[in-house]
Amino acid sequence: MKAFLTIGLLLVSNVFMTIAWYGHLRLKEYSWFSNMGLFKVILFSWGIALLEYMAQVPANKIGYTGNGGPFTLWQLKVIQEVLTLLVFTGFAVFAFKTETLRWNHLVAFVFLVLAVYFIFKK
Repeated sequence: MKAFLTIGLLLVSNVFMTIAWYGHLRLKEYSWFSNMGLFKVILFSWGIALLEYMAQVPANKIGYTGNGGPFTLWQLKVIQEVLTLLVFTGFAVFAFKTETLRWNHLVAFVFLVLAVYFIFKK
């Protein structure tokens, strides 16, 4: 149960972080947002990032073996990175119609899946 909760929280945190980091690139199309200066955009992104931290920190606390969770620190990091790329891929393809998923991206993802395999190998 802790494994699913950890992964779920990591997924939620990655959705918020992707929006915080890259969402402003899409929101510039809206007049209310395009008139914001850089400082306001940073504050806007920080507000979203706060939501990311509210999921990320509990995920790591619940999932870490040192706290009775099922994952080592290394495993938590690799899971987080794979989820980051999955979330980012969906965001890039669906929110930005100009971005294309190419074969080299898929090859890179295969290597990340291999990283997950090897990080869990005893």
